[in-house]
Amino acid sequence: MKKMKKPLLMVVSAVFLLVTVLAGCSNSGGNDPKPAATDSATNTNKGSEATDAPADQPWVFGSSPIEFSAYTHYSWQDFPDTMDANPFWKYLKENKQVTIKPIHAKGNSAQLMQTFMADSSQMPDVIYGDRYNPDIERLIANDQLVALDPYLDKYPNLKKYLNPKSMELLRSADGKLYKFPNWYTDKPTSTAGYVVNKKVYAELGSPALETFDDLYAYLKLVKEKYPDMIPLELDRGSEIQGQGVVYAGFGENNLYKSLSSDVQGVIKEDKLVSFFTDPSFRESQKYLAKLYREKLIAQDWWTQTRDVVAEKIVTGKVAVYAGSGVTTFASRGDSELRKADPNAGYFMIWPVRKAGLDKNKIFAGGYDALGWNVVTITKHAKDPEKIFAALDWMTGPEGMTISFFGPEGGNWKGFDENEQPIFTENYNEEEVTAIQAANDVVHIVGNVSYIDPAKLKYVNSLPLEKQNWAARWQRDITWPSSNDTTALTNINIEPDSPYGDTRQQIVDLTLETLAESTTAKSDADVDRILDAADKKANSYKYKELLEWRTERWHANRTILGE
Repeated sequence: MKKMKKPLLMVVSAVFLLVTVLAGCSNSGGNDPKPAATDSATNTNKGSEATDAPADQPWVFGSSPIEFSAYTHYSWQDFPDTMDANPFWKYLKENKQVTIKPIHAKGNSAQLMQTFMADSSQMPDVIYGDRYNPDIERLIANDQLVALDPYLDKYPNLKKYLNPKSMELLRSADGKLYKFPNWYTDKPTSTAGYVVNKKVYAELGSPALETFDDLYAYLKLVKEKYPDMIPLELDRGSEIQGQGVVYAGFGENNLYKSLSSDVQGVIKEDKLVSFFTDPSFRESQKYLAKLYREKLIAQDWWTQTRDVVAEKIVTGKVAVYAGSGVTTFASRGDSELRKADPNAGYFMIWPVRKAGLDKNKIFAGGYDALGWNVVTITKHAKDPEKIFAALDWMTGPEGMTISFFGPEGGNWKGFDENEQPIFTENYNEEEVTAIQAANDVVHIVGNVSYIDPAKLKYVNSLPLEKQNWAARWQRDITWPSSNDTTALTNINIEPDSPYGDTRQQIVDLTLETLAESTTAKSDADVDRILDAADKKANSYKYKELLEWRTERWHANRTILGE
């Protein structure tokens, strides 16, 4: 079997990937004023003695035990070792009779997936990962995943909150739905942008930070005055987290998603073309190379892990932090730093742009109505319907509220007529921030339509200085500075299709080229590297791949009515 190489990750958000997940969410969908009628865990059967419902009736989550194994198909993260190590999982264990057995890749996700494929008896029950990962497509092609369609009416949260047109984009070639999306929405969810160390900024005179010239001057000043501090932290270079945000600021209406593994092209005259030749991309790479040469960005930014980035942010070791999902770590860092010094912490700025461009046409991130990651249930699972019911409950009012605000009775009690939690006088902002940060890694499914209004309901009732950090900056900065990229969903190539090899070749070439050009010794070097990359890409039939993706993009726009 061909060894799979790690795909590029895209991002709003949150988590998050996954990093953007935590605090970046919004969606539509009608509201039922009776949560108990729509949430599989809170319907009229709750508390019955029966452990299993008749075949034609929905199973009530929590009414009987459920056990399943879960695996996150990323080399840079694993699920918690035990359920007790995470507040939401601990709640599920103690209150909903859930036992989750994590399977860890320990940095070797591609090799572990090969093991699963070679021996289906070792297959996890649940797999969480990138929606576009070729391994997920191979599992579908090899009939290893469970179609979710039979459960959509019995457990209605996904069908209720996810736009049916968007769901059509998520279906596989056979017309079936195998992927349960996380953080689906029809409103901005991006958590991309720039975070600034508040105390350092004040001590340096609070200069303008609007253009890349402003940013460069500021980073040089930081290096001079604070030699032990990292001037600019770019989140995880090998996953195109930080440089994608920088690229977006060098052209009006540039798309962060252009650099993702499922697009790999820029839109010009209503079609996708090579980003290697795009002038704004070249400018952004030259800018980053200059910052790298002058040691204004972390020298290990390309190889560092998520945990390393988190430690830097939480301990206040960076002056500016840029990435596709900055609110999770920055929110934690703001809370920790203010404990020691009320004047410390972080704030966000409008996305930095090239001088002369319209700030309102600069989008640091984008949002996809289908979120970014997916959960799949394998045919190894003993009872896939119960697993789906659990996922459905997690995206309903009770599941979402508990995972964001803790168990009922503390920060909230009951629901109002709009299914939103009723917050109590004992609401503890510090506790809520800690809960949301801790649960980030297990938010494998999420309902933006529900949780964003719930979060803002409380935030908007408070004076500015007491508002939740992440929710405030999402509302004021990251959501307004993001654009809708849903039509670019599902234009990825399947691994065994005629262009499957081309896709992987371009993914590998992109990673190599970004690493090489961002560490180039001169502007001329950047041009030389990108010229060579474009030539090599065309030898891989890159142009034909982009033409194919353009057709799919246009077809998606038709489905969405654009």
